[in-house]
Formats: sequence, C-alpha cells, structure tokens
Amino acid sequence: MTDAVDPVDVAIGTRIRSRREELRITQAQLAAGAGVTFQQIQKYERGVNRVSAARLLQIAAVLKTTGAALLGELDGEHGDELVLAAPGVSELLSAFRGIDDADKRDALLLVARGLRN
Repeated sequence: MTDAVDPVDVAIGTRIRSRREELRITQAQLAAGAGVTFQQIQKYERGVNRVSAARLLQIAAVLKTTGAALLGELDGEHGDELVLAAPGVSELLSAFRGIDDADKRDALLLVARGLRN
C-alpha cells in the first residue's frame, strides 16, 4: 500500500475548502455540521484522508451544495476535473474571489490569459 496522496482526493478537498471559504465559514463550523473534528476537515481539505460518500453528502449539505459539485463532475475531456489539485490553483481562486473591483478582476484575467502559451 502506498502513502501517496491521490490527486482525486486533493481535488475534492480543494473544492470543499473553496466552497467553505466562499460561504465564509470556519473549519470548526463545517466540522460541527458534518459531525467530525476540525482536524478531520483539515485532512479532507488537504486530500490526506479520503471522504466517504456519506460524509461527503453531509459536508455538501452544510456547504449548501451537492455531492456532485464537490466531486467535480465537470465536462473535462483532458483531466480538467483535476485542475483544482494543481499547486497554487486554490490560492489563486481565493485571491481572485477577494478582489471586489470588477475592473481589477478583468485586468487579472487579461494577465492570466496573456501568460498562457
């Protein structure tokens, strides 16, 4: 058995964290609603521990979303469903969400698009 973290678990954890931060709730609040400790939520969010289906549905209910959304059932043909697992993506999304000015968000998108290729 390997100790490697599965990229799918990391992607699910990243979606959990992203949604939790979007709703501005703490790990402790999510943990209380899901019936686990905040340390367990930390492990789920990092992808260190795999989330069972039943627990995922409990977490989804607290986060006012669906299990499918947390699983990342996207229409990605080339592994796009794992894009959130890439290093820096969740931090970039958090920073982007923190920009209130629409013009600044648009400028950031222009820069990001310019850096592709």
